[in-house]
Amino acid sequence: MKAFFNQLVRYFIRGLIFLVPTAATVYVLVQIFVIIDGIIPYEIPGRIPGLGILTLLITVTVFGLLTSTILATPFIAWGDQLLNRAPLVKTIYSSIKDLVTAFVGQQKKFEHPVLVKMYENAEVQKLGFLTSDDLHDLGLGKDKVAVYLPHSYAFSGNLFVVPAANVTPIDAKSSAVMKFIVSGGVTSLSDLKEE
Repeated sequence: MKAFFNQLVRYFIRGLIFLVPTAATVYVLVQIFVIIDGIIPYEIPGRIPGLGILTLLITVTVFGLLTSTILATPFIAWGDQLLNRAPLVKTIYSSIKDLVTAFVGQQKKFEHPVLVKMYENAEVQKLGFLTSDDLHDLGLGKDKVAVYLPHSYAFSGNLFVVPAANVTPIDAKSSAVMKFIVSGGVTSLSDLKEE
């Protein structure tokens, strides 16, 4: 009887291992879908799920196409300059713009995974990303670099300025390193190596 009960517990745990991540992923994706689908309000009898997302995707793509034309370039530069001059707006706009371009722009910032010693002779090291190796605008010499250390199981992290000598580049795909960090180190290391 005890062996039967133990087997049931093992089956239950296996079920949890499969169902909890699957259900959580489906829940998050459905919530993201509902939020994005509701961004663009539309009044059509018998609301069609997904029409808001489709409209948003088409609008963003068309806007991207229009902003790529020669005629739009001066207006974009003017708008960018205007937003970068307003005191409070500048902080919000430039921070969001830098964050978005760090992930999807041509000048991605999380492309250089590194291993960081937080202080000299440190035994414990952290995984992160080199975000700037030139901090002269802050009045810091060439011997200092900026590294971003993401938190596990969160969309946050910390920026540290450390001696360049404490940073060791890692020969791995940045997306795999980010996944490894965010998962708390429980994801497989097999896909970390650069191809």
